[in-house]
Amino acid sequence: MQRALYFTAPYQVSMHEEPLPLPAAGQVLVATLVSAISPGTELLIYRGQAPTDVPIDETIPALAGEFGFPLKYGYAAVGRVIATGSAVEPHWYGRLVFAFHPHESHFLAAPADLLPLPSTLSPEEAVFLPNMETAVNFLMDGQPLIGEQVVVFGQGVVGLLTTALLARFPLARLITLDRYPLRRERSRALGAHASLDPEGSDPLTRVRAYLQEGPSAVGADLTYELSGDPGALDQAIAVTGFSGRVVIGSWYGQKRAQLNLGGRFHRSRMRLISSQVSTIASEWAGRWTKSRRLQVAWHMLQEVPPAPLITHRVPIAQAQQAYALLDQHPEQAVQVLLTYEG
Repeated sequence: MQRALYFTAPYQVSMHEEPLPLPAAGQVLVATLVSAISPGTELLIYRGQAPTDVPIDETIPALAGEFGFPLKYGYAAVGRVIATGSAVEPHWYGRLVFAFHPHESHFLAAPADLLPLPSTLSPEEAVFLPNMETAVNFLMDGQPLIGEQVVVFGQGVVGLLTTALLARFPLARLITLDRYPLRRERSRALGAHASLDPEGSDPLTRVRAYLQEGPSAVGADLTYELSGDPGALDQAIAVTGFSGRVVIGSWYGQKRAQLNLGGRFHRSRMRLISSQVSTIASEWAGRWTKSRRLQVAWHMLQEVPPAPLITHRVPIAQAQQAYALLDQHPEQAVQVLLTYEG
């Protein structure tokens, strides 16, 4: 039998036992070793806040359909191929592979939908691939430049990986904000010049104090809103300078953002940039593909080891506790992994 995780109602997940499938001629059977919970998207689903009028992901075969309960979801699984169909090349047997696939102990896939792990990465490191690809996409969309001042709102997993990549640029300032001390500590360790509490005393004044004032502009050149909190978008706009860019990487689901667009923003000529990893921005599409971007993400996982971001490893049978932890005590967690041993 195989075990599969289902979101069954707001704040409820359950494990279903299903018959172990056999691969068709062009398929392989993968036994999952570890999968990563996405605290952003999966908490929206867990809380019943995901929109029901959009497809889950039209670019990933395993995530066809729309949001709604019951739902099998997840998109970061690493496992080993334990059986192959008659038309599959023998070299696939026994390989460690990554798949954009929901949380379940076993699954069928076509080899074309699997990514063999680089020999230099462990399964726990490789499971960060989607979040690293998202961080790479954010940098491509934001286009940071030498000497710029950059502010990042939100230091969850994606925010921390984005900070780690930005820290490799010769920036004048890299300032991050997050409510939780654990994440601010990780942020500074990854290269942020300062990491502040957005709920502290006058946080925007403190951010501006860290930013250098140039001869013609005050404020951030580039700001990322990655917190998942619609209220943070108004703060991100407020700290961005004239003709600056605000990259909106958060997915708010059914939550609405109230923005002050009638004051300084009206004359600021700043750009609000929607950034989402399922597509390639049009300015890059002539030379970039998802495959090329994934190769960059694999490389950056070797350059910026993600293992220090793992705070919890939870057996799949205890998944309800894992989601409750992320929902009720986010200050204690960064990356939570589900394990499948036994």
